[in-house]
Amino acid sequence: MRMRSGLLAMGLVAAATPVSGATAAELEVQQVAVDELIVTARRREESVQDVPIAMTVVGGERLDRAGIYSVAQLPRLAPSLQFISANPRNTTVNIRGLGNNPGLANDGLEPGVGFYVDQVYFSRSAAATFDLLDIERIEVLRGPQGTLFGKNTTAGALSVTTRAPSFDVEATGEVTLGDEGFAQAKGSLSGPLGESVAIRVSGSVTERDGFERHAVTGADLNNQSNAAVRGQLLFRPSDSFSLRLSADYNHQDLDCCYVVFAGVGTTLKPASAQFEALAAGLGYAPPSRDPYDRLSDVNSPVRAGQTLSGVSAVADWDLGAATLTLVAAWRRWSWKPANDGDYTSLSVMTRAENANDQEQSSLELRLASNGDTRLQYVAGLYAYRQEVDSHAAAQFGADATYWLVSPALPRNLLDGYLQQIEAGVTTHSYAAFGQATWAFTPALKATAGVRYTHEEKDAQFDQTVSGGLATTVPSLVAVKLALARPQAYSAGMSDGSFSGMINLSYEPVSGVMAYGSLARGYKSGGVNLSGLPSTAAGVPMVDKAVVDPEKVTSAELGLKTELLDRRLTANLAIFRTVTDDYQANVVDTSSGLTLRYLDNIDKVRSQGFEADLRFAAGPQFNGYASLAYTDAEYVSYANGPCPLEKTGGSSAACDLSGRPLPGVSKWAGSVGGEYARPARLAGLDGDVYLSLDAQHRSGFYSDAATSRDQRVDAYTVVNARAGFRWGRSWEVFLWSKNLLDEKYFTSISAQAGNSGALFATLGDPRTIGATLRVRR
Repeated sequence: MRMRSGLLAMGLVAAATPVSGATAAELEVQQVAVDELIVTARRREESVQDVPIAMTVVGGERLDRAGIYSVAQLPRLAPSLQFISANPRNTTVNIRGLGNNPGLANDGLEPGVGFYVDQVYFSRSAAATFDLLDIERIEVLRGPQGTLFGKNTTAGALSVTTRAPSFDVEATGEVTLGDEGFAQAKGSLSGPLGESVAIRVSGSVTERDGFERHAVTGADLNNQSNAAVRGQLLFRPSDSFSLRLSADYNHQDLDCCYVVFAGVGTTLKPASAQFEALAAGLGYAPPSRDPYDRLSDVNSPVRAGQTLSGVSAVADWDLGAATLTLVAAWRRWSWKPANDGDYTSLSVMTRAENANDQEQSSLELRLASNGDTRLQYVAGLYAYRQEVDSHAAAQFGADATYWLVSPALPRNLLDGYLQQIEAGVTTHSYAAFGQATWAFTPALKATAGVRYTHEEKDAQFDQTVSGGLATTVPSLVAVKLALARPQAYSAGMSDGSFSGMINLSYEPVSGVMAYGSLARGYKSGGVNLSGLPSTAAGVPMVDKAVVDPEKVTSAELGLKTELLDRRLTANLAIFRTVTDDYQANVVDTSSGLTLRYLDNIDKVRSQGFEADLRFAAGPQFNGYASLAYTDAEYVSYANGPCPLEKTGGSSAACDLSGRPLPGVSKWAGSVGGEYARPARLAGLDGDVYLSLDAQHRSGFYSDAATSRDQRVDAYTVVNARAGFRWGRSWEVFLWSKNLLDEKYFTSISAQAGNSGALFATLGDPRTIGATLRVRR
């Protein structure tokens, strides 16, 4: 691999700070240039500047220096990426505003941003919430990637590459301590077991107290407790064959995910049915009206426990003219949550949870041409199987009737009313794909690719209800059934679709490449595993169980440049993406009832531009700047859910056509740099350095209905590091995240029942700490 394993800040670090640990004084005689980045976005090793794709590359060294240890923190360096997580299962990863609506977790559907680790697809977005471990680089591929990455990459892909076993002895260790009880230890060891076998073992542990506090018990809430371990074996009996075996285990056990009271929105309900009147009637007051007091008073357990594990094998056989690659993998994810459904000390919803057990296996076979020939190609076959079992429960408490329905009804009508769901889906997916690049001249190249995917899903859903007031009074029974009713159905889908792309690139002079591309993406259809609307007679509308595939058409123009003797790289892209049959919540009032379910809306659109700069201003200074403008909206969404301010009136559905897509900041950007100079401290010769970075996001809506009361305000977060590295192996630095203690929300949700109460997930406050790192 040609990539130098130096600082890759946005992949962005200049040769001024290579991993060899050369001091600034030694660098004065070296060439000053932005570091070359080697990527595998087209399933072959290439310089990122030679790949006509809009992408952000972040190297493992840069992740370590910035203190980024999860995908949730990656948007600091990749502004086109948006990460919203109410809890690990309800995690939304969007690129250019597309992927999933926030809160659209449904076990019968899959995300629109593909997540890959060492070429293996991870189907659950929760996998992106675990700690990153021993990372070589992360490639954020923007726009449809359906030809080579395939399954469910209509918005883009996150491709993570871990560090491979080495035949040279390598050892790294790192210890970090910070305020709020933050403690993290990471380490890896690699070396030969013989002439043809190498091993690598990596592990990390992260602990931190919660930033929120329980108003009654005083306990810390929203803590971190993560552990991860990975073991790898590399078998290389000859220069033409290698086999890489990997096994990993990841575990989280969190008191998560608490939200805090963030105010009251207005609805069209009578004043007596809104939060202030309801709360006064029960003598309830939130623990604080200031969300930044970080107080919660929930009276039911809130937990987020999950494990992720798997094994994989990647074999590469160099046949001379081409390389044959086999990727086989098995993975499992287990999610065991608990939640207080009303977010308060009231007994409205005493239990709300959706546990999951997921298992998948996949096999991919690829043949890719070798060398810099006039014709380059990749072709392959892919097979995938997944099973998801869901065990959900929601239970209502003594205050539910009063709060959700009417104070005039018997208070015990819904007390103990329990809804339980057993559901599951099995998915089989098969694909054949190919992509080829033809060089008309060394400067002019054309690429075309196509993929055919066939997918089958079979699902079962069984919902039962029990408890509450035992009554046969029709009006009271109707109240209970309006909240939850017995329901059982089976559903399935089988379809096939083509996706593909064409791309033309031209390099008029060395270091300047212009390109244009058209892509057609495909996101598999699904089945609704959160329950179906029922007719007035209580019959499930099974025809609403199947959700059609999303179909995406995307156009992009880009420019990639290396200027000033490679002291500056400037990459620009403009894009427009249109998605037909977008998967989202819809509302149907044709039967006279309010029917809300997952279905397809006609069309959404995302368009904008992006700029990525990397620069090396001298042997002692390097930096980066990135900017993304994204204009994303519902083009046609006639039967959408009503925003909070329009609920409670005569309209059960709202036309959201022309409204912005949720979870999308129109403007997002990041900037940062590092200055280093030679110094002698405590008798040691080395470099002292100062590093700053900042991330800004404009406001965005955090719910699918784009309620004005659930709009997250713009925020800017600044981070800083100052340290000393010496002896080519040692480094110590002080750091502060959110240096200016910016107060901001990451999401706002409305309380169940639409009382108008709003609850927020808060951004982390200012934290400080120190890290000691050693490499051998």
